Amino acid sequence: MTMKPEDPAGPPVRRLPREESLGYQVNHLARLLERALRLRIEEYGVVPGQFAPLLALYEQEGFTQRELCERVQIEQPTMANTLQRMERDGLIHRVPDPHDRRQAKVLLSDRARELREPLIAAARDVNSLATRGLDAAEVAQLLSLIARSIENLASAGRS
Repeated sequence: MTMKPEDPAGPPVRRLPREESLGYQVNHLARLLERALRLRIEEYGVVPGQFAPLLALYEQEGFTQRELCERVQIEQPTMANTLQRMERDGLIHRVPDPHDRRQAKVLLSDRARELREPLIAAARDVNSLATRGLDAAEVAQLLSLIARSIENLASAGRS
């Protein structure tokens, strides 16, 4: 860490250079990944904010809004807005839960099902671009380290 010059008002302030800040670097990477994904999926009328719920629904349809929030770690108000936009864009529809009519199950539209392969291909393309020059072991290690960091922060939030 570098030190700021002496300040007459007090002791030197320790700075954290951006290139040494995990938070800064991961955030920068996330923004670049989102931009690259946006460029590849906008032609399909899909935006990056819709991508995580779509992937979850591609794995398994019929989640409630709350279940989707838990699955993709998005807050309820954000998910409500995202699902409204996805419904407006013809990507999903909601049907009453046969066991609890107060809740609705989220289902993919035919249009969303048709987009599954091109959207997943776009994500794979972005991932390949981001990991260019890394071998399979390095990619696996990177993903493992990120998963551990996520778990560290998630468990700290639960305590």
